[in-house]
Amino acid sequence: MAKAPRPGKVKTRLSPPLTLEQSAALNIAFLKDTTRNIADVAATSTAVGLVCYTPIGDESLFEGILPESFALIPQRGDTFGERLHAASDDILACGFGAVCLIDSDSPTVPASVFHQAIDLLDRPGDRIVLGGSNDGGYYLIGLKKPHREPFTGIHWSTSTVYAETVSASRDAKIELAELPVWYDVDDGDTLHMLCNELFGGMPLPFASVPGYRAPHSREFLHRLFGVSK
Repeated sequence: MAKAPRPGKVKTRLSPPLTLEQSAALNIAFLKDTTRNIADVAATSTAVGLVCYTPIGDESLFEGILPESFALIPQRGDTFGERLHAASDDILACGFGAVCLIDSDSPTVPASVFHQAIDLLDRPGDRIVLGGSNDGGYYLIGLKKPHREPFTGIHWSTSTVYAETVSASRDAKIELAELPVWYDVDDGDTLHMLCNELFGGMPLPFASVPGYRAPHSREFLHRLFGVSK
């Protein structure tokens, strides 16, 4: 799930400390790392990489960013929940047996976590797979059917998103499988966390496995802040 990387439209909560142009450039690095990570996972599994994007008309802004194997699918719907449900509905309608909706703000999610999500969705029976963020949201939701319940009545952009999604799934009696906790980068504090992870060798307090190396984000932040790679 991604917005076209136009300055002033993406990662605006990172300005300050970054300018709007720098925030958009960092968003491009995040997109490159996330899609490359997914492409590598897809190359050794049954998965396929897609970008479900907004807004329609800005397709050219993704040129040179995505792996050649990736296709673009436009988002539809007014609210965030509607767009997530529509994305799962549209992708499953293409004939896929399952779909993982992944944010574009978590460039260091370990490849092993994506493999785990694929394995859980490959198993017989219906289920939802959920990867929670340390701020109370989630970085991944996987579905085998286009269930509306996990996207209905959720207070988006709050610290209760994960808990409300878990509750909605269980109320609908849909089996739930939980992935390791990770984090998304959307403000100065989480940008600092990313720098500590990439350059300081500081393990994340909530992580049980090392993160993806995120070479594009690493290179961009090295040039921006002059930190050692």
